This record gives sequence, C-alpha cells and structure tokens, in this order.
Amino acid sequence: MSETSKRLGKRPDRRRFLQGFAGATALAAAGVAPRGAAADSSDPAANPLYALMGDGEHDAFGQTFDQASRTIRMPKPTAPTLSPQTAEITQQAVKTYDDIVARGGWPLVPRVDELHLGMRHPGVVDLRQRLLVSGDLDPNAVGNDIYDSYVEAAVRRFQVRHGLTPDGILRPATLAAMNVPAATRRDQLKLNISRLKTLTTNLGPRYVVNNIPAARVEAIEHDVAVSRHTAVVGRPSRPSPDINSKIVEVNFNPFWTVPVSIIRKDLIPIMEKEPDYLTKNHIRIYDVRHNELQPSQINWYSEDAVHYTFKQDPGDFNSLGHIRINFPSPYGVYMHDTPEKDLFGGDYRYDSSGCCRVQNVRQLVYWLLDGTKGWPPEAIDQAIESGDQVNARLAKPVPLHWVYVTAWSASNGVVQFREDIYNRDGLGASALPAVTKL
Repeated sequence: MSETSKRLGKRPDRRRFLQGFAGATALAAAGVAPRGAAADSSDPAANPLYALMGDGEHDAFGQTFDQASRTIRMPKPTAPTLSPQTAEITQQAVKTYDDIVARGGWPLVPRVDELHLGMRHPGVVDLRQRLLVSGDLDPNAVGNDIYDSYVEAAVRRFQVRHGLTPDGILRPATLAAMNVPAATRRDQLKLNISRLKTLTTNLGPRYVVNNIPAARVEAIEHDVAVSRHTAVVGRPSRPSPDINSKIVEVNFNPFWTVPVSIIRKDLIPIMEKEPDYLTKNHIRIYDVRHNELQPSQINWYSEDAVHYTFKQDPGDFNSLGHIRINFPSPYGVYMHDTPEKDLFGGDYRYDSSGCCRVQNVRQLVYWLLDGTKGWPPEAIDQAIESGDQVNARLAKPVPLHWVYVTAWSASNGVVQFREDIYNRDGLGASALPAVTKL
C-alpha cells in the first residue's frame, strides 16, 4: 500500500474496486467502446453509471476528445432544470446513487493546491478513480498519475455538473465538491424529489425559472431551455425568496426606489462615514409630499432616514442597470440588469439583497416581449439607448418560478448538484471531510 493510501485509510484493492464499477459487461452495456473502436449501440440501461452520462449532441468539449473520450457526454445545454419529467428522472438517479453507495462510494481525492493539464502527481490516480465512479471519466483512462486530456475533460464535465467554472483545473472549490460523500449526494437527490414534484406540475409551454442555489435563470419553451443566463442572487444573510408569479412588465432605464431594509442596513451606515455618497450616486430624497430634501437635512445617526423615499436616477450608474423585469410578489424583489458586470464571473454569486441580477438580460427581454405588439428587438434596443424611462407591458404574462433546487437530473439524464447556500437541505457543512495534503 502506498504512503498516500496509508494516510487516507485502508481501502480495497484498486483493481477490484474499478472492476466493481467498470467490468467488461458494464462497459458494453454503457456503450463504451475499447480505444479506437466504435461505440456499441446496445441498451445502456443495464449500467447504472450510464444514467450519469449525457447527450453529446451539444458537447462543448467533444471536439477535443478522441473517440473513446467522446463516450462520456457533457450536459446538454438545452436541457431545462424544471420540466414535467424532472422529478421522475431524478428518482431514477437516486437508484444510481444507491448503487454507488452500496459499492462503497468513491474515494477521497488528496488535497493539493492545484492540478492541471500536463502535471504528474500521485493524487491523480485517486482523482481518476473518483471521476470514474461518478461517470465523468472514460473507463479506458484509469490507472496512471498523469493529468492528461482525459482527466482534464472529466474534471470539466464534473465542474459543469456542479455549477463551477469549467476550466479543467483542480482547485479547492472543485476538490471540495468532489469530496462530498456519495451517500450525502444520494440524500441530496432524495430530499429534492419532493420539491421537484411540487414545482413541475402545470408548468405550461412557456415559463422562466430562477434556480437560486444554481444562480441561474432559464427561459423555457416546450421543455427546451431556449435561453440560459448566469445570475446573482441573495446572499445568505438576505436570501432570495421562493416565488411563483408571472412576469407582467419590463421597465427600460428605470428609477430605483431603495427598499427600507437597504436604507436601514446599508445607506444609513454609509452616510455616517461618507456624507456625499447619495450625491455621487445620483440618489434623491423625497418626503411624503414628494418634496425633495438634501442629505444634510437628515439625521444619519438615527432611524430618521427610513421615513423618506430614496430614488436613484436612471443611467449607467443605476443599481438596476438599464432593465428591470417586474412581477407581482409580496417580497418587493425583481429581476434586473446591473452596472457591476464583473459579479457574473465568479463561482460564488450570492451577493444581492434578495433581487436577482441577470447576465445578458437584454436577450431574456427579447424572448419575453416576443409576441407583444410594438416590441421587436430593434424597438427594445432603441428604448434602452434613448435613456428615457419606458415601460413595456407583456401582451401575455409569462409564468415565473424562483425555486430552491440543489440536486436534480435533467431530461438528458445528467445529474447536477449545487451548494446548499441557505442551508435548507439540512445535511450540514460537515459533509465536506478533511483530507490529507500530500
């Protein structure tokens, strides 16, 4: 047994371990061909790992694999998070994970600072084994300690399935997700089934989903995600709520009326330290008679400010950007553009006060207003560029669902997991075990 294995604890012989998951019969059933041979077309249902493999039709990385690697598919980008079949398909994924757990789960990957293409490291052997068990790595590609193109492609696929930046590099966030035990992932799938059963009834042909843990918005039409957008949602201290509503209106170049909660938690403390903050950010103060006041007229060392209305002028500086999407709700939240585009670039996108910021929101608005007379894409562009406040009422309101789903299997059968950012799953942060650094 290697020193690495000794430190991580006694484990079964690696050859027997791999055979338990990827014997010749299972490979044939999964449609995984030997290197250089065409993939077999036999029924894949006999192999539980096949449920983790997706449809390669829209494989963003497929062109970089050889024939054997292409038997492991990337998630299909048009497969929606919510569809009428999601709960049933997720139930099938539970059976797959039951089987993985019964076989002993997957091994821990030793902690390293970073692994990437071309590196050689003893931990890559454990990494390959981990990725094989979850169906991310070609079964032909196990055994050595080189971080080759097979491993990089498998890490990319794993990252896509876990909502991480798919750069193919093993960094702490990816490693932490890999080392969540298989039993925890199985339990995560189980508890999300009841959510999915509630959420996937009477969806209709056209709707928008904001999955909060995924920080992602989808425009779905006839069970196809026709538009998908990275989002920024509420931080854990100010969570975004679950919502079932309908989008009724789009505001171009809107004013932003600052919610009382933000006045109390943010504006008052800022103004105590930075008296010219409101002026610099084009935020005006109005009393109940709509008379404009000056910041110097407010006692910022008291709760006085919460009795006034604060409105930010339209413009590039506006916190809502150039677009706000409105829908009835008791929470006073909405979906909108933002001047802070850099917020969309990270894996951790839980930074708002409850609203949902949407990347490339103009594309979503094109889809929402399709069919509304007078609002073709060029009219939308003109409204935005005019700088004037203009409202567009949807001819037919579009159903909207803000949901909290941390694990699911989409229509292409690829299982997805997201961080339980609001700790609503009840599985606990202790699911991330400590591992030994080599």
